[in-house]
Order: sequence, then C-alpha cells, then structure tokens
Amino acid sequence: MTYNINEKGYYGEFGGAYIPEMLYPNVEELRQNYLKIMAEPSFKEEFDQLLKDYVGRPSPLYFAKRLSEKYNTKIYLKREDLNHTGAHKVNNTIGQILMAQRLNKTRIIAETGAGQHGVATATVCALMGLECIVYMGEIDIARQAPNVARMKMLGAEVRPALSGSRTLKDATNEAIRDWINNPVDTHYIIGSVVGPHPYPDMVARFQAIVSEEIQWQLKDKEGTTKPDYVVACVGGGSNAAGAFYHYLDDTDVKLIAVEAAGKGIHSGESAATSVLGREGIIHGSKTLLMQTNDGQITEPYSISAGLDYPGVGPMHAHLYKTGRAEFMSITDDEAMVAGLELSQLEGIIPAIESSHALAIFNQKQFKPDDIVVINLSGRGDKDLQNYIDYFKL
Repeated sequence: MTYNINEKGYYGEFGGAYIPEMLYPNVEELRQNYLKIMAEPSFKEEFDQLLKDYVGRPSPLYFAKRLSEKYNTKIYLKREDLNHTGAHKVNNTIGQILMAQRLNKTRIIAETGAGQHGVATATVCALMGLECIVYMGEIDIARQAPNVARMKMLGAEVRPALSGSRTLKDATNEAIRDWINNPVDTHYIIGSVVGPHPYPDMVARFQAIVSEEIQWQLKDKEGTTKPDYVVACVGGGSNAAGAFYHYLDDTDVKLIAVEAAGKGIHSGESAATSVLGREGIIHGSKTLLMQTNDGQITEPYSISAGLDYPGVGPMHAHLYKTGRAEFMSITDDEAMVAGLELSQLEGIIPAIESSHALAIFNQKQFKPDDIVVINLSGRGDKDLQNYIDYFKL
C-alpha cells in the first residue's frame, strides 16, 4: 500500500478536484504542467538556490538536550522557525512563485490564517515584482496584527473576509471567488496541502525539503536516516506533509499528527478534525471535515490562528483512515504550557501552532533510546501578545 498520491489525484479515497466549471481551466493548466515544470533542471536549480541563499536552508536539526532530559527520550527539533519569514511556509511560496512565472501569471492571490503564509507570499511577490493580494479573515487580522503590518510593508494588499466566522475558511472562499473572476493572469498560491488536485501534492512536494534534510542530518548525528517518530502539528497540514513526506511509505518510522483540541475535543470549541470530522468536500477536495448532520461546515476553534481549519488535507485524511499516522489532540492550555516550557528549557520561543506538537510528551511515553523528531514549524514572535495575555507576563 502506498500513502502517496495516485495519478488521478487521490490519496486512497481522499483528494480529487471538486471545482466549479469556471475554475476548471486554471486548475487543469496547473495539473498538466506542475510536474513537468518541477522536473526542469532550470526550475530545480533556481528553487534550490533561493532556498539556500534567500531562505537560509538547510534549517538545523537541533538536539534539545534539556527537553530530552525532562522527558527521558531523544528529542530533535527541525528548526523551520529559523527560515526567512519565520516559518516553513516560505518553502512552498518560493516554489509556487517560480511555477507562476513559468505559467506567465502576473498577479498573485493567497489566503492566510495566522498570517505566516500571507507574509511568505508577500515576500516572494516583492522578490519577483508581482502584484500580491492576500485574503484574511477579519478576526485573524485583529489577532495577528504584526503579520498584517509585515504584509503591507512588503507591498501586498490585505483584503478582509467579512463573512462566516471571518477566519481562514472564509478567507479561502474569498480567494477562490477572486480566482474565478480573474482566471487568465492570476495564480492562487494555496498555503497548505488542501484544495483541488494538484495543490495538495504540489505543496507537499515543495515542503518535502524538510524530511529530505532530516534524513541526512539525522544520519550525521545518529548514524541512521530514520527517526523512530516524526511529530508535527496539523491544521491543513503542510508542515506535517513536509516532515512526513520521505517517510510516508517507510512504516519503520511512526508518524504523529497533532491537532488542536481548542477548549476540549467535545467542548464545541475545537479543531480536532480526525475525531470530529466526517467525509465531505471542502475547498475543492474530498477529505475529512467538521460538519453538521446536514453537511454544513461547523466553525473550528483554536487559540492558534493557523490550526483552526475545519478540515485536514486529503493526505492526512488518508493517513488517519488507514492508521498510518497516529492523531493526537492538544488543548489550548496544554499547548500554551508547552510553548512556555520550550522557551524556558531551550531558549526557543515557538509559534503556538508548533507548541501543540511539543505538548504530546505529557500524553505519550517514549523509550529512552527513541529518536523523536518534532517539526518546529514556526517561531513565536507573531504570538507574543497571545502568550503575554495568557500567562499575564
């Protein structure tokens, strides 16, 4: 059994492209070209060069000594927080801006929740001199003000989504509407492994640099390319897809996906899609999503703006359904405590999204010689106000 995508754009029964007819030309153009373009030597060369000189890759694989001592196991942190712009998101936006250029697109749109993908998109648009419009929920604009300021400083226009819950789902809806209205000159840079095929696969391939580096970095440090566990937080799931990618079909390596339980899985304020979700269609793909009995999408909630998405990407739906990955749910409180703990044990302030992945050690026991790699997907600068308010610092 493979956990990778098939030629029809499905992971098992999840994926596909469920799109309005008006979007078909855009999505089809991308589908027909993305693998060819990614295989071109000139594309690979430019992508690798920018990751190295602009993003600052490879990101270090850091042995967290004090954290490891506390939990009596070997904990390594993949330091995506050290990338330019502060998160893993830029790996994908670099790849997609190069893709857009080769498809002769001059206008870029994106959606963002926590703002990290918006910043990463605005960054590459500034780098390449392309027009940039970022859709962001009105509520997220308020709670992620520093990132909004960064996007504007980088020359992007930030458009608020005023409908629904005014968060990530609604920003995505607005971006899709824009794309339908501007099919010829516009490329939509989706920030996660969601959306119609080929997006989940394309984004996963751009993020796969993460697991590619983990393999040789771990070989250097531990004499093996395989950790016992790879752990990552999952909203839509792009950082997890990148960290899992080269290990998907290697069942010696256990995968742990960590979702946001918000105020408790069954509190009515949660984003634990694996537990609460059922099969359905969202933003152009078949996946697991939180919905009412009559199929209306229920509002997700998490203290972290990047994890409150009502579904997961189709790769993760498949990993969950087949049992290939273990899914864990972490509450706001558990995540915040884990974020403070990493700050005070290792001198690294993590994004609240990443803090969810760090919080699993109070729920799950590991053996002393287990190698546990956690994808530290982003840095906590954007979340300082949340930390300050929560801990009354």
